[in-house]
Amino acid sequence: MLKIGLTGGMGSGKTTVSQIFSVLGIPVFYADDIAKTIMNEDEDLKQNIINLFGDEAYKENSLNRKYIAGIVFNNEYKLQQLNALVHPVTIAAADKWMKAQKTAYVIKEAALMFEAGAAAHLDYVIGVYAPQALRLQRVMHRDNTSREQVLSRMNNQVDETIKMKLCDFVIVNDEQQAVLPQVLSLHEKFLSMAQQH
Repeated sequence: MLKIGLTGGMGSGKTTVSQIFSVLGIPVFYADDIAKTIMNEDEDLKQNIINLFGDEAYKENSLNRKYIAGIVFNNEYKLQQLNALVHPVTIAAADKWMKAQKTAYVIKEAALMFEAGAAAHLDYVIGVYAPQALRLQRVMHRDNTSREQVLSRMNNQVDETIKMKLCDFVIVNDEQQAVLPQVLSLHEKFLSMAQQH
């Protein structure tokens, strides 16, 4: 079974792409969503997060996302410390999940694929690319937030051009090129690669 990563900057449309793979019958592991669940359910991880951020980190036994975001978006070191706690646990959960799947290939969707070191556990990585101006527009609209807030979050991610160079395949989602044919073409490619694997 092939393990395929799917990544892209905020607002690139990676969720849309992963949903197409899902419709094609390919299981998708949403690393960012799973990480949020693990941060609420894994007792060891919770304790480590409390040790790092104090008791304020959890409110009524649930992760106080606003409080933590307020700290990590202005403190690169704290962000790295948080990622160092969360990423290994999420990567382990993904590996376990992948072993349980029975398809020709699986998709692992994650925003911080390279930053987290998760790409090393995969056979190939697909990048979803969209120009920054379009990504900005999408995220501002989606999250009902300001341009400045979106830009500061984008600055915490690897530069988009560099990220796409690290990927094995790139899907362009710039509202000029249709995404579906690009996904279908990769789907066929992965099915035939999995047979040869």
